[in-house]
Amino acid sequence: MTGQMCWLPKFGTNGALILHLRLESHQPWRPYTQFAGIAVPDYPVPKGSKGWATYQKLFNAGWTLIPTSQGATDSTNPSLAA
Repeated sequence: MTGQMCWLPKFGTNGALILHLRLESHQPWRPYTQFAGIAVPDYPVPKGSKGWATYQKLFNAGWTLIPTSQGATDSTNPSLAA
């Protein structure tokens, strides 16, 4: 199984980016923490990137990284659009 990944702002934050995932390009982005069967625990690094360990796992499995600028304006996510 492969999908898409994108670093997007966490809802309600001042721009801190976390990893978002979707299995199909027509689906909305969801935080990686909502994918219990896919996500792995974050590294215990103070102020580390949320989702970095999951990103590494999925990148090595062939998932596609979508640029933040593209993911933030994705038409499937009107709530994320700039």
